[in-house]
Amino acid sequence: MSKFEEKTIDSRRVFEGVLLKVNADRVRLPDGSESVREFVEHPGAVMVIPLLADGRVVMERQYRYPLRREFIEFPAGKIDPGEEPLTTAKRELREETGYEAQEWTHLTTIHPLIAYSDERIEVFAARKLTLLTASLEAGEFLEVFAANPIEALRWVREGRVTDVKTVIGLFWLEKLQRGEWK
Repeated sequence: MSKFEEKTIDSRRVFEGVLLKVNADRVRLPDGSESVREFVEHPGAVMVIPLLADGRVVMERQYRYPLRREFIEFPAGKIDPGEEPLTTAKRELREETGYEAQEWTHLTTIHPLIAYSDERIEVFAARKLTLLTASLEAGEFLEVFAANPIEALRWVREGRVTDVKTVIGLFWLEKLQRGEWK
């Protein structure tokens, strides 16, 4: 047990949507006082860094409603109940980009919103790609394109790529390509 651990006294669901659930928990703090912790329950997600044989990466441009603008991202998607993350990664890569990969590597797990969500994102690299056809889900609209990783890192520096999972993915890719991380 951590000396910083907070103990749940009471938990109540204050919202239940199609994707997200919001809880308001009453907790006992390490000093014995009480507080409320509101947080979002998320089913988890995957992100794929698809690497083409020529060194470029497959990326997407899509509109994200909460911020009312287009974003440049790596393919990603929600893990369905009972689904293994690798299965989700394969499904999302095929549905969104039309690519299938022969080689998969799990790189890391990230927690993008630790102050108010339990979301985790499993990050995979996909290599030895074959282009088939995309089969987007209903209501999904995006543009798929290939980018040079150096150019994509420049987009991060310029503020054109701000999606946290994609930024982390590009930094991981840079370390991998330099041989600094295995």
